[in-house]
Amino acid sequence: MREQWDVPGTQAAADSPARDAEALAEPRARHYWLFSPGPQASEWAEFSADGIMAISWDELGDLADYPNREALRVALAEHDDSGSSLKNTVLCLWEFQHEIAVGDVVYAKRGRSELVGRGEIVGEPQYRPDRAEYQHVREVRWTHDGSWMHPGNAATKTLTDITRYHDYVAQLEATFGGDDADRDDVDVAPDLVAPAPPYTREQFLDEVYLPEERYERLRALTRRKKNVILAGPPGVGKTFAAKRLAYSIMGAKDRTRVAMVQFHQSYSYEDFLMGYRPTESGGFSLVEGPFYRFCEEARKDDADRPYFFIIDEINRGNISKIFGELLMLIEADKRGQELRLLYKNETFTVPANVHLIGMMNTADRSLAVLDYALRRRFGFFEMPPGFDSTGFTSWLQAADSPSLDALVAVVVELNTAISGDPALGAGFAIGHSFLCRPPGGDIDDIWLHSVVEDELIPLLDEYWFDEPDTAAQWAGKLRGALG
Repeated sequence: MREQWDVPGTQAAADSPARDAEALAEPRARHYWLFSPGPQASEWAEFSADGIMAISWDELGDLADYPNREALRVALAEHDDSGSSLKNTVLCLWEFQHEIAVGDVVYAKRGRSELVGRGEIVGEPQYRPDRAEYQHVREVRWTHDGSWMHPGNAATKTLTDITRYHDYVAQLEATFGGDDADRDDVDVAPDLVAPAPPYTREQFLDEVYLPEERYERLRALTRRKKNVILAGPPGVGKTFAAKRLAYSIMGAKDRTRVAMVQFHQSYSYEDFLMGYRPTESGGFSLVEGPFYRFCEEARKDDADRPYFFIIDEINRGNISKIFGELLMLIEADKRGQELRLLYKNETFTVPANVHLIGMMNTADRSLAVLDYALRRRFGFFEMPPGFDSTGFTSWLQAADSPSLDALVAVVVELNTAISGDPALGAGFAIGHSFLCRPPGGDIDDIWLHSVVEDELIPLLDEYWFDEPDTAAQWAGKLRGALG
């Protein structure tokens, strides 16, 4: 469901890099792992009976003692004289110790063609030197024990994170959804997955450089219209704001109720809702798209629990081609109405608890005017640069950087010139996220010079490609702000 999620760049207001990381951390979704319980599942009888999964490499001692992967690689090299690559082994050890989390699902396999079990992680990693072998252990609640055919050939590695292979995970879940699907003792325990952390309007206002009254207006528009487009120039944090808007309305950073895709010129109805795709056998099969699956998930939940489907670059796609009959179904007053789908002999509705948030870059010269049918169904919210917002001003004062202060002043002046240029306009202004703290780093002259030389000046050269003197003049002012 998560076609695309993380976007580089931040706009959080924070007092330190550590707080940056904490504020921007996304809640972790459940992961799915393929695991080999010893060669040819030789340890499966013990692991399934004792409710554990374990890996060897006992000579390394406690894996918690290794601060990074390089330390693991060095230690492994001392015990391995084969000269072979240790990349997969290091990855296995690191993921077992640091990446697997309580609530994750693990599938146990034998060789490449057989599955022997399915379970859920219930414990943190443990080092048990009292065991004769396989001393690196995690507790698992094994929900299935038996023999099932694996779809295709399984990976040969000891441990593989298969989370991003959505169709593969769906096949594996379907494999174990047969005989034991209705047994109460094998249901997924909801408390195994950490609850989504709360997220408030105050956190939104702290992280997104938007005045409080405009946030309230945007929130009300989203709840009333159910479909909204955030429009603005590059660098104003539209994607960042879209996710935080969803979290603030939900009251929690619940990634399971948010999905994101990006439109482009080749994106179609078949990609978005459903369509036929070629199969390995040479035929075709009907494949459900991300919006169809998302609506079905939302339909299963309580009607008062909002879900948010985010569409990046919404104006890059052919809207009529992509949405098809959905153009009617997404209207706020048409939610719940049924319509027969093009590729499937069933009726479909867009649930009332599904909200659509689109992002539109107003500085893209290559895009045509948005379809008027889409405009009628979406509310439009302009997002200008937030240099004058309370959040950005507070952060700028906390940064205490004369060079940054001078550069911001020049960019504000530059935006006035861009807005007044008949060939450009306010939609081409420079966004504030260009000058926000780099993720995990501090503000210094090297970073500021890179922003000017590698981001802002090339952008001005594109804006004023037919007025090189104007571009050069402003490039000089930007450089001059840094001394």
